[in-house]
Amino acid sequence: MSFIAPNNPSDVNQGLAKLGYLASEGLSSSIFLSLSLQRPLFLEGDPGVGKTEVAKTLAKWADTDLIRLQCYEGLDASQALYEWDYTKQLLHLRAAEATGRASKIGEQGLEEEIYQERFLVKRPLLQAISQFSQNPPVLLIDEIDRADDEFEAFLLEILSEFSITIPEIGTFTAEVPPIVIITSNRTRDVHDALKRRCLYHWVEHPEFDREVAIIRARVPEVTEAFAKQVAAAVEQVRTLDLYKPPGIAESIDWAVALGRLGSMSLNEETVLSTLGALVKYREDQNRLQEHGITDLVEKALARAG
Repeated sequence: MSFIAPNNPSDVNQGLAKLGYLASEGLSSSIFLSLSLQRPLFLEGDPGVGKTEVAKTLAKWADTDLIRLQCYEGLDASQALYEWDYTKQLLHLRAAEATGRASKIGEQGLEEEIYQERFLVKRPLLQAISQFSQNPPVLLIDEIDRADDEFEAFLLEILSEFSITIPEIGTFTAEVPPIVIITSNRTRDVHDALKRRCLYHWVEHPEFDREVAIIRARVPEVTEAFAKQVAAAVEQVRTLDLYKPPGIAESIDWAVALGRLGSMSLNEETVLSTLGALVKYREDQNRLQEHGITDLVEKALARAG
C-alpha cells in the first residue's frame, strides 16, 4: 500500500495517535515539514522522552521498513555502509579452483566475480539508499552524540547526496530519499554542519495532561485516576534535580510495575517497592527518599484530584 503523505500537522498528529504515539503540536509540525521537504529530522532531548519511538511509529504509519543505525564510540564507515563477505568470497574461489573454472576465466575474471553485489553485506546506510520499494524506508540514526566527530563528517556527505559509491560495483543512489530521523541525548554537542542539513526539534517531557493520555494509551488496564496519580508523581520527581530524571518510558514502566502488584492507588509502600522502575541510579533513589516518599505521594494524590 502506498503511503499517502500528510497534508498538514494535524494529519500527522492523528496518524501517530492511531498507533499510540501522542505527539505534541510542535513535534507534529516538525515531522510534517520533514516529510514535505524531504529533509532529515534531528530530534534532541533527554533520554526516555520518545525520540526513538517517533521513527518506529512513523515506519508503522507509512507501512514501510525501519532501518536502524545504532551509534556508538568507534563506529566507522564500513560498519555503517557495507562490508564484503570474505567467507563467501573465499568459498567461491575454492569452488572455482576445484572445478577448474579458475584457470579458464583467469585472475581478472575471478576478481570480477567475487566483487559482485551478491557478496556485498549491506549495512544500514546502504540498505536505506539502495532499497527500491513503493514506500521509502525510515532510516533511524540513533544517538548520534555517541559517535565520533569523524563519523559525523562522513554522515554529512551521505545526507547531502543520498548516494554511495562502491569502487568495485558502482554508485547506489536513492530514487526517493529515505525518511531520516536522527536522535541525540545531548551527551555532547553535535556539529552545526550536521544540524544545518536537518530540521531540528527539542523533545520535551510531556505536560501533565498529555502524559496521562500517553499512560492510558500504553497501559490501557490502568484507570484514568491512577494514570493521573502516576503522572503527578513523575512530574514532581522531575523537579528534584536528579542525575537522570525519569522520561515517559519510565512513567509507562512504573505504571505497569504498579499494576502488576495489584495497586491502583499510590502509597508509600508500593512506591518504595517499585522505585527501580522509575529511577535507575542509586544516587537518584537516595535523593528521592531523602526528599520524602510520603510527601511525594500526598502531593501526587492532591494533584491528581
